[in-house]
Amino acid sequence: MKKFNYLLTVLFLVTSVSAQQNIGKKHLQLNINCKTCHTCDVPTKNEPCLVTCPRERIATVYQKPEETPELIVINELVKRYSPVYFSHRIHAQMSAMGGGCEGCHHHNTTGPILKCNSCHEPNRKRENISLPDLKGAYHRQCMDCHREWSGETGCNSCHVPLKDYKPEKKEVIQKRYAGKEHPVILEPTKLVYETNSAKGKLVTFYHDDHSKKFGISCISCHKQESCSKCHGVNRVTDNKPIKVDTKNTFEEQHRNCISCHSKNEDCSKCHSDKVLAPFDHYKSTGWALNKYHINLSCAKCHGSKLPYKKVDNQCISCHQGWNNENFKHSVTGLQLDEMHSELSCEDCHLENNFAIKPSCTNCHDDYSYPKQKPGKVVGKK
Repeated sequence: MKKFNYLLTVLFLVTSVSAQQNIGKKHLQLNINCKTCHTCDVPTKNEPCLVTCPRERIATVYQKPEETPELIVINELVKRYSPVYFSHRIHAQMSAMGGGCEGCHHHNTTGPILKCNSCHEPNRKRENISLPDLKGAYHRQCMDCHREWSGETGCNSCHVPLKDYKPEKKEVIQKRYAGKEHPVILEPTKLVYETNSAKGKLVTFYHDDHSKKFGISCISCHKQESCSKCHGVNRVTDNKPIKVDTKNTFEEQHRNCISCHSKNEDCSKCHSDKVLAPFDHYKSTGWALNKYHINLSCAKCHGSKLPYKKVDNQCISCHQGWNNENFKHSVTGLQLDEMHSELSCEDCHLENNFAIKPSCTNCHDDYSYPKQKPGKVVGKK
């Protein structure tokens, strides 16, 4: 993006001295210094020395999608076309995938949220040609995604010519968009990539393992992607292998994976000459998850920060402070009788190791579990 030498002009011409001071305070709170935006030591209105527009670092106005308007009417070209009805909330719900609010509201430094024509002039003839006019700004925001999505480039995909336009009441239009939300994303179970790697031609990626089991958010991998990634006419719709362009560097090709997987990790974990099976906790760690752990999220034991921390298979590593008063033993399927319910956990579970079979030898010479049980089985029909 070219230099936007209008920013300071707008700030100094439309704000009072006190407002300018407030802007400065906002920048101090964001820990932004002058060199973040200006290349010279003494920027002026006529020569602000602005660097390339820092979209992601300058916006400070954020709203949750449910707080945003459902519908925005764009009617700057009413002499030629009908108004354009923009389903703002639906776009806001997925904006995190494409960079967040800053993707459109890239100069909202102090609020309130500005209209596009606050900076972009409706007139095509203007002094500062490095700043897109209003029509150009709208089209640069919308056309790339919609062209990729539908393959159409005609104006009528968004605009209705006046000769074909039948005006409707505002209430009718608003009702049409009321309550509409982005549909639920249909996530693939797995994706198979076809490469020319000597380590193995096929890479099997189990998407639902990463999104549901491992709890990785969508934007961890899909940030700065256009809508056409899911909606495009060329999107993947079947289980055929996806051919990968391997001209990229190792870092470029593995950018999303390396954030969790070490660069030096065994390539055969992903690369093979056949489609691999999904993640298996026992095969990967040597510890088979039982019915009490199988439905837990990975973050419950391994923490929420990536890469996950390693833990041992000692129950006490996670379950500290268990005793006969705060632990309901019946959740294990065995309700202790009165005699055993008064005992300490380590009386049966030696060294508080709950992964092995409990021992009766502390009190009994001729008893063994599970032949003899210290209570009754519950929860089974």
